[in-house]
Amino acid sequence: MKIDEIQLRVRYGETDQMGVVYYGNYALYLESGRTEWLRKFGLSYKSMEESGIMLPVVSLHVNYKKPARYDEIITVKTKLKKVPTVKIEFEYEITNTAGEILTTAETTLVFIDTKTNRPTMAPKYLLEALK
Repeated sequence: MKIDEIQLRVRYGETDQMGVVYYGNYALYLESGRTEWLRKFGLSYKSMEESGIMLPVVSLHVNYKKPARYDEIITVKTKLKKVPTVKIEFEYEITNTAGEILTTAETTLVFIDTKTNRPTMAPKYLLEALK
């Protein structure tokens, strides 16, 4: 399926006293990966929201293998698991510059119609962009 990669530098404020990334900050790295993944296909969260679609995360699963550390460059690889329906699912792999896998993760988001506040099918413009 569709894959995108971004690189980020671990900032001091994202780490604990030992210089290790605080576990909660990985969700932010995954969000950055998803946001840039959408941009790769000419879309954005902002444009989706303006068209009446929200994408809340309904599931997050993270496996921490090795710590990311302060000032390290990490790569977030974001992969679409399957064609979106009412939900969209991603797999992630975060690696360091040595190519070591630091973290793997999965998220599931649901398309919500902002007028009804109910789940809805993936917008046609997203499905077209993925072809």
